[in-house]
Amino acid sequence: MEIPIIKKDVIIVGAGLAGCAAARELKKSGKDVLVLTKLHPLRSHSGAAQGGVNAALSEEDDIELHMFDTVKGSDYLADQNAVELMCSKAPETIRWIEKMGAVFSRRGDGKIAQRPFGGQSKPRACFAKDRTGLTLLQTIYEQAFKEGVEFWDEWYVADILYKDGKAYGVVAYNLRDSKPAIFNAKAVMFATGGYARAFKINSNAHANTGDGLSIFARHGLPLEDMEFVQFHPSGLAGSGILISEAARGEGGKLYNSKGERFMEKYAPEKMELAPRDVVSRAIANEIREGRGVGPDNMAVYLDLTHLGEEKIMERLPELRDLALTFLGQDMVKEPIMITVTAHYSMGGIPVDIDGHVRKNKEEFVEGLYAAGECACVSVHGANRLGANSLLEALFFGRHVGESIAKDLDNISFEEAQKIEANRMLEEMEFLLTNNGKESTAQLRKELQDSMFENAGVFRTEESLIKQKEKLKELKERFKNIRIEDKSKTFNTDLQEAIELGHMLDYAAFIVEGAIARRESRGAHYREDFTKRDDENFLKHTLAYMDEEGNITLEYMDVVLGKFEPQERKY
Repeated sequence: MEIPIIKKDVIIVGAGLAGCAAARELKKSGKDVLVLTKLHPLRSHSGAAQGGVNAALSEEDDIELHMFDTVKGSDYLADQNAVELMCSKAPETIRWIEKMGAVFSRRGDGKIAQRPFGGQSKPRACFAKDRTGLTLLQTIYEQAFKEGVEFWDEWYVADILYKDGKAYGVVAYNLRDSKPAIFNAKAVMFATGGYARAFKINSNAHANTGDGLSIFARHGLPLEDMEFVQFHPSGLAGSGILISEAARGEGGKLYNSKGERFMEKYAPEKMELAPRDVVSRAIANEIREGRGVGPDNMAVYLDLTHLGEEKIMERLPELRDLALTFLGQDMVKEPIMITVTAHYSMGGIPVDIDGHVRKNKEEFVEGLYAAGECACVSVHGANRLGANSLLEALFFGRHVGESIAKDLDNISFEEAQKIEANRMLEEMEFLLTNNGKESTAQLRKELQDSMFENAGVFRTEESLIKQKEKLKELKERFKNIRIEDKSKTFNTDLQEAIELGHMLDYAAFIVEGAIARRESRGAHYREDFTKRDDENFLKHTLAYMDEEGNITLEYMDVVLGKFEPQERKY
């Protein structure tokens, strides 16, 4: 089979905010850059972010307060050097994207409007109604395109070219006709987003299958802090489709079946605007103790009726549409039903503050970078504050793009060989010809159901060990998979089977990290170890997978700074 080798300076995988921002910076500095993405850039999941992007812009706010809120919100697991860099550059990042054409909602005096968000001391989420992510994504994609960045969409990246601590490209196939190609480059950056699709109720796009993480893990590279998965307090009951924190930021109130505004019990000061992990556990607990609402009592009420139609239509039009479309409930006239939904990955590919990917605690891989949700520079630690993720993707996307441009002169070009596509081709061949009895849909359903049940909002040693056994069983059954579509054209059956393989791999990292972390911190809540344990666990998990799929753990120090760990109360 003829396998073309395409040569570039830089290959970027993923075309959301981080990928587009990096590509634009690289192109502006005169580098030859190609962006590969499995779906059209404007379909990237960055566009689904609704609520806002944080920056300390107002007179009563300041950068140090933004840093403190972020570190406290992270339950002191965030690296404070990375937090300082991001928060200090946030105002400049907002001005940068605004000058490129992003239209933010305004106050009466013409300044950018900012709404309150959970765990923040001041209103600092700049927003564009409730379509902030889409506004930013359209702006940055348009500007990257204008600079002449090449985008190849509907290409599925299935492997990296990596040996002896050096990365020099990727292997991918065209979804239109299943034809493979090798993309050879001095530097590779991954910006492949999150992995909440591993859970039954989630707010993520179908594309968020965490492929980038397990591609790295299969080469023996570490993943960091994978046990920290954020559950968002407000997904629409049944589907998990996101109802942004903006709804609570604008004054939404939560009620249980008894009509009690139950956040009074869990976070008397911050109420509905406590951090996400606190509100999610409160909702899950109300449901668990029998005070849920809805047909199966698996939801609570979010009431926005007191805001009035005018304010809802000005600030939250899309949220109203979503609740009407998927629940048949009009938030102008009645409370809507919401429940916790798997939403965001704090963990991911371990990187330093310039985006270099770690080979281990001490060393970095030459020519390999990551940014955005797939990366773990650890600005979020154990729990992300709302509206910090768009900031992270935009700022670190741009910053890592600049970092690659600086590094390129010192990186030698390694020639790729056609044989290096074999790993991907063998995987495709296996899935197309294997004639077992298992279906992708069934295995994926069992994975998602069991992860939500056993490694979700509440965890115990027992539930996690049960999940570890379940994952072993699913991996064994995956060898017996069969896909119905054997064609070459837009074979979504094949793509979903490859993605399921990735999901089974990284789910094991979530579970292993969670079993070993015998404490509760941020989004990781162990009912058998309810207290945070700084003595033993104020550190990052680094996890490695061997050829057999066994995972080993080691720990890495958290970068501390001016904010000393203290008890986290709201």
